[in-house]
Amino acid sequence: MSIWLDFLGAEVRYVDLPTYGRTRIAEAGHDKAETLILMHGIGGHLEAYAKNVVALGRHFHVIAFDYVGHGLSAKKLDIEYSISDYVEQLRELMDVLDIERAHISGESLGGVVTGGFAVRYPERILRAVFNTTGGIPIVSEKGYADLRALGELSAKSAGQQPSYESVLARMQWLLYEGNWNLLNEELVGSRLAIYSREDFQASAPLVYARLRKVNQDGAKPDMIELEKVQCESLLLWTSHNPIHDVAAAEAALPSLPRGQLYVMKKLAGHWPQYESPEEFNQVMVEFLSTGRVAE
Repeated sequence: MSIWLDFLGAEVRYVDLPTYGRTRIAEAGHDKAETLILMHGIGGHLEAYAKNVVALGRHFHVIAFDYVGHGLSAKKLDIEYSISDYVEQLRELMDVLDIERAHISGESLGGVVTGGFAVRYPERILRAVFNTTGGIPIVSEKGYADLRALGELSAKSAGQQPSYESVLARMQWLLYEGNWNLLNEELVGSRLAIYSREDFQASAPLVYARLRKVNQDGAKPDMIELEKVQCESLLLWTSHNPIHDVAAAEAALPSLPRGQLYVMKKLAGHWPQYESPEEFNQVMVEFLSTGRVAE
């Protein structure tokens, strides 16, 4: 199935935010009472949720969006691309769309933003899903090796014009090897088209500065203040998540006051929403509707 068919039934449009400018969103389920906002990882874009927006729109008012500096949203060159910037972009998006409270789910960097938003604006979040999130301690040698591999991959691409092969290699890092058949020409090509744009080439050094500081300068990564997250929360994990393996999620869980851990049954890597959309969507509906999910 193509991305176009995946999004059939969703509305893709732009909204203007006071600070962060033109922001692309994909939206479904306008008539549903509760809103669910989906956020991608660093260097990503809303197509990461191609297989979820319409399906979850049968249960929630769903919005996936491109961060500032990402996808087809504005490429600002006068911000730091800090976690605080992404948190404030989310807050501005909710304000502009007149959404008072929402379920928030973020993958990788999106999980860190989810945590930052939950701590800063606890009154505006219903339930939180930390989908293979960053921002928790690494607890295994394999996790550190995965981080070094990501740093080497990023360094190799820095300052280079992207190619189909370089984008494919980066996306293979995201998916479990057994799911690489999902990385078809359309999915890789759409990311290559975004990465090849002049505006993305201008913003990318700023977007990736956080990652570069961690990998090259030994800076401490942004961490989620898990103990301050007061809403019901789900650590949604996979068997082959790079850097933060299942052991890392198990170690982080006791710090979440109202947290639960769910490990996907299907083998998957860093993109469970794309690698196993049926299971991901079912778990999301169950948790966001009840606050619990069956083990």
